[in-house]
Amino acid sequence: MVRDDLDGLNEGDDKRRRSKTMSRKEMARQMRRERAGGSDESLGTLMSEVAQIRPKSRSECVSLERPCLFVSCKYHLYLDVNPRTGSIKLNFPEKEIWEIGETCALDVADKGGITLEEVGDIMNLTRERIRQVEASGLGKIKGATCPEDETE
Repeated sequence: MVRDDLDGLNEGDDKRRRSKTMSRKEMARQMRRERAGGSDESLGTLMSEVAQIRPKSRSECVSLERPCLFVSCKYHLYLDVNPRTGSIKLNFPEKEIWEIGETCALDVADKGGITLEEVGDIMNLTRERIRQVEASGLGKIKGATCPEDETE
């Protein structure tokens, strides 16, 4: 009975859902399952068509329709790939690509300065976490650019 009450509370709330990470092992397992079902030739055809129309530079990308559907671009905000482990993190697991407001980090950068709240909404993180990341980054930049200041 208490469990039902808790489920009811979660249905209507508007809270941000956490991102979801898939490891390389999970992705490989999923690919093996798909291949076991038979090879899909239309998938190969589709992938080659996408490779042909995918923009190769920012100048080609700027004029394309938004939201951007090329999630494999390193500037796309829908997912992140960890270069060390190869795992994929879905930043918006409950939404489809066309449901998120901004899809390209370069488009956001072109706008100029935005608030921590706006960055949090775009990245599906809290304002406080964005502040922490900003402070960490600024500390790293200061440490990398001003080593002579520490000796004085």
